Amino acid sequence: MSQLSSRRRMLVLAICCMSLLIVSMDNTVLNIALPSMQRDLHATTSDLQWTIDAYTLVLASLLMLAGSTADRIGRKRVFVVGLVVFTLGSALCSAAPSLETLVIFRMIQAVGGSMLNPVAMSIITNTFTDPRERARAIGAWGAVVGVSMAAGPLIGGLLVEAVNWRAIFWINLPVGIAALLLTWRFVPESRAAKPRRADPVGQLLIILLFGSLTYAIIEAPHSEPAYVLPFAAVAVIALVALVRVEPRRAEPLIDLRFFRSAPFSGATVIAICSFAALGGFLFLSTLYLQNVRGLDALHAGLWMLPMAVPTFLCAPLSGRLVGGRGPRIPLLIAGPAMTAGALMFAAFHAETSDVTLFLGYALFGVGFGFVNAPITNTAVSGMPLSQAGVASAVASTSRQLGQTLGVAIVGAVLAAGLGGLSYAEGFVAAARPGWWVLVVCGLAVLAVGLLTSGRWAAATAERTAKLLEGTEGREVVGVRR
Repeated sequence: MSQLSSRRRMLVLAICCMSLLIVSMDNTVLNIALPSMQRDLHATTSDLQWTIDAYTLVLASLLMLAGSTADRIGRKRVFVVGLVVFTLGSALCSAAPSLETLVIFRMIQAVGGSMLNPVAMSIITNTFTDPRERARAIGAWGAVVGVSMAAGPLIGGLLVEAVNWRAIFWINLPVGIAALLLTWRFVPESRAAKPRRADPVGQLLIILLFGSLTYAIIEAPHSEPAYVLPFAAVAVIALVALVRVEPRRAEPLIDLRFFRSAPFSGATVIAICSFAALGGFLFLSTLYLQNVRGLDALHAGLWMLPMAVPTFLCAPLSGRLVGGRGPRIPLLIAGPAMTAGALMFAAFHAETSDVTLFLGYALFGVGFGFVNAPITNTAVSGMPLSQAGVASAVASTSRQLGQTLGVAIVGAVLAAGLGGLSYAEGFVAAARPGWWVLVVCGLAVLAVGLLTSGRWAAATAERTAKLLEGTEGREVVGVRR
């Protein structure tokens, strides 16, 4: 991989970015179409949560399996299968006759998506071996999230208004097919030098943990405790079993020794908190703009630009800062900005004027733009190259788990606050506790970023890499202090 020409490396990066674009845009496009889907499919608030969380939940559950499988049987091979399944799932979603079938087809989409982002990140990590080049590549890769946030609501709004919500899934078809053909032609195959065996026990526990926890949160406002508590209990049991069983396996799905690296642990927590904030922010904003302000999908998409454009502009800057100065500065910008953006709604009623609404969106967009590159870079910093796929998959899992929990928690808070009121009557007051949840997420990004981005944290990453390899002579991903 390291012998590829500069031009070939840039082409590989572009192909990986295409996969991220369709996976990321799928979420932003779907958010803008939620009110249209709600009317067409007669969906409740919890139904809307499931159209998002069925996708992110399957992604979160399978990402680590996809990363370890790609390390074992070939990253290009898994990447190609992922593109095929994701594109097929998108076509099925566009033809879904009911909410139930849409949720099932979204899960098929997610199976394919689980093979894309972590594998693409692993391909990038193994292609760009210089730490500075890698940080810039990751910054460019992260900027695609900004592109999806900017383009997704606009394209989605246009398609919803011109056709209907089903058209939003058509976007993935040409991009997916083009990425598939380019991957066959230009992406070289790679594997880990010492790939690990499959861990079906660990995979089952992950599915039980994520699925039961999400179900309990989403259904809590609508169901009796006797119906919800068993799912919460399953989640707790699965978590305890995971912690006890995985260290005893020779080749676990999750090597818990990774978490001895403070930067890795910090990146995991920051990913969960920042993407929980993003998921909740998009969910509340979309419902507010269309169901309370009465905007159509296109104008609601335009209102998302004050958040999307700063994300797009700040992501590559964040990547350069990470490459040159380490993750600390971007995290010191991301945490306060995300906190301030959510605080505008939680404490200062940003919905009451266009100026404060614009400012709240812009602040959050700046914060989210700076947070993605530190997550990705820090998660793999100091890790052995042979474990790059698994390490990046854990980071991707944390992102999807965060978004799943963000939508589940904020949606549950909103549903409980609304009661029998309509959106127009009760949305603003019912959403207030949800905005405070996002404030806490922003503060957590700042606090954990400060704690896990210094010299002490970098030293723990280096010790962890030596422990994982069992020798000091193996090649590891570069560490930035």
